[in-house]
Amino acid sequence: MTVINKMPAFLLLVLLGLYACNGEQADTQTGTAADTAGLGAEEALAGEEHQKAAANFTAYCAGCHGGSASTFADREWKYGDQPDSLFASIKHGHPDVGMPAFEETFSDQEIRGLVAYIQQGMNQVAQYTFEEAESLPATYQAEQFTYRLDTVAIDFGEVPWSIEFLPDGGMLITEIGGTLYRRTPDGKLQEVSGVPKVQAEGQGGLLDIELHPNFSSNNLIFLSYSAVKEEGGSTLTTTAVMRARLEGNSLREQKVIFEAEPWSTTRHHYGSRLAFGPDGNLYFSVGDRGNHDENPQDLQRHPGKIHRIRDDGSIPADNPFSGQGNAKASIYSYGHRNPQGMLFHPKSGQLWEHEHGPRGGDEINVIEKGVNYGWPAISYGINYDGKPITDKTEATGMEQPLQQWTPSIAPSGMAFVTGNRYKGWEGSLLSGSLRFQYLNRSTLEGTDITAEEQLLKNIGRVRDVKMSPDGYIYLAVENPARIYRIVPVE
Repeated sequence: MTVINKMPAFLLLVLLGLYACNGEQADTQTGTAADTAGLGAEEALAGEEHQKAAANFTAYCAGCHGGSASTFADREWKYGDQPDSLFASIKHGHPDVGMPAFEETFSDQEIRGLVAYIQQGMNQVAQYTFEEAESLPATYQAEQFTYRLDTVAIDFGEVPWSIEFLPDGGMLITEIGGTLYRRTPDGKLQEVSGVPKVQAEGQGGLLDIELHPNFSSNNLIFLSYSAVKEEGGSTLTTTAVMRARLEGNSLREQKVIFEAEPWSTTRHHYGSRLAFGPDGNLYFSVGDRGNHDENPQDLQRHPGKIHRIRDDGSIPADNPFSGQGNAKASIYSYGHRNPQGMLFHPKSGQLWEHEHGPRGGDEINVIEKGVNYGWPAISYGINYDGKPITDKTEATGMEQPLQQWTPSIAPSGMAFVTGNRYKGWEGSLLSGSLRFQYLNRSTLEGTDITAEEQLLKNIGRVRDVKMSPDGYIYLAVENPARIYRIVPVE
């Protein structure tokens, strides 16, 4: 299986060269001669200096990015791997894609230590080999039973953001780069034409997919994505939702039914999970777009909220802020950071959601109409650079989470276990972990989370998890894109 934690320095490559906070491509900046004076191409670290650099990486970098070096060993640097560019990326950051600046956190000497630490990790990459997905163990052991992983799809990109099941036994898969795939019942992957134009940068791209509740009769699907436009000399993006009719391997009658306002120059925190409710309305998340000072608590802005609309984009009359001139009528709840898991409980009908905190403070919530979930006025997390966001974890008029994860697991994708294939898991909540690369199972008693189990450790960044109509659990795993099915073994 995958080699883990052999060379944590290499994980900072994610932060600096390829990936933003949530795992997609990020830009870097170049440094000045003054900034990088004294940096050698292969400056060596030893003893206390090495320990300090390792500790800084663990405390300030791994919390956002964590995971297996194998995920990145075959990547090429997009903006260079020389000491000056690494130094500048750490010191000055790249806020548009969620990379903070550390110039007030680290001295120049400490930054040079991190650069040397990275360089050493880069030089070690060739020493490691990583087994491919076909070398998965024959079986895995959970607390209740033994199971195996069947590979359903592979080799079709890097980040499979969402999976959805078709009535004919096939599957739709979004790949963040902008391709929608249709997997036929006999296992063939085919591209679907007619998808929206996306800005596949930072955490943006082609994101979630959801079938209309009456898909069997109307063939309507819904896609969330990072829309893009040019305005005033800037490239702006936003979270958008498109409705379209699936005809064979083509999308027809496309209609954009939602675009979040305001648009932004940032490239992260799009949210974008979609879920149809028992009321027939479409619910979806919009992240705070990295602007937590303004967006989540301002009801005149779409970001940092969960929204509810009809399937044509119109607003239900009973939305909590419908008809109020000082609020966006689509808002259903607010005070959210970056929700990437959301669905309705199959028995209670409650809307469950989880969202990313910064360093710590990931949350599981039950979403209620008109409620404020507190971000950033209250939080159990702190900024990536170690500075506090708030000194409050609770406040009057702001809802507490059912659970918070500290350290952050970076949850993505959500499913409730239904049916009887998985003995002892009935009713459990499943959440993918991007940071620690496992599947999390939460045991529930009503809305109380009484126990947790970590499954498939080191499998890769779990982006989505779904229950299929025939009662199996499916996972979408990143880098490279893979779809797995969990099968209990008798």
